[in-house]
Amino acid sequence: MPYLIVGLGNPGPKYTETRHNAGFWFLDQLARTEGVQFKEQSRLRAETGRLRMNGHDCILAKPTTFMNHSGQAVRAVMDYYQVTASDLLVAYDELDLPPGIARLKQGGGHGGHNGMRDIFRHTVDHEFLRLRIGIGHPGSKDAVTAYVLGRATAAQEKLIIEAISDAVRELPRVLAGDVAGAMKELHTVRDDGL
Repeated sequence: MPYLIVGLGNPGPKYTETRHNAGFWFLDQLARTEGVQFKEQSRLRAETGRLRMNGHDCILAKPTTFMNHSGQAVRAVMDYYQVTASDLLVAYDELDLPPGIARLKQGGGHGGHNGMRDIFRHTVDHEFLRLRIGIGHPGSKDAVTAYVLGRATAAQEKLIIEAISDAVRELPRVLAGDVAGAMKELHTVRDDGL
């Protein structure tokens, strides 16, 4: 069975550089590293690409729906490729982590993230692996929407991209079945500097 890696974001150039698209940034960096090209699959409501890593066939998917409807694309891609929750990784922006930090998490709730909330609506098993990419918090709940749909400062963006690079480096370990080792590595990197 293929392993499905989904990055969450909003489609279109208006949103490309916004914090909310950190999941797309992760997939884009992975695709650049591995020489993968995305192609739109309208029936799956996603742009998809394929790569082979550590002996695993991996499907990369970026929903072409807006964030609040990400679950439609995730469900369609899972059904088409017959992927189960045990072979699913979802990467997305995380307000509760500072820029420069990425964390792997197995299962749990949606944490109020609209894309994750919609994935929960369209899936039964929520024990899939998540890659939470820190973007920081604006400090006030009322400011969250403008914050996530805005562009990070240059310093924040650099930190976010560094965290994404760390996560891309750990992906082969995840695919090899050493999720705990990948978690440990990600959870210790750069902690001293923050």
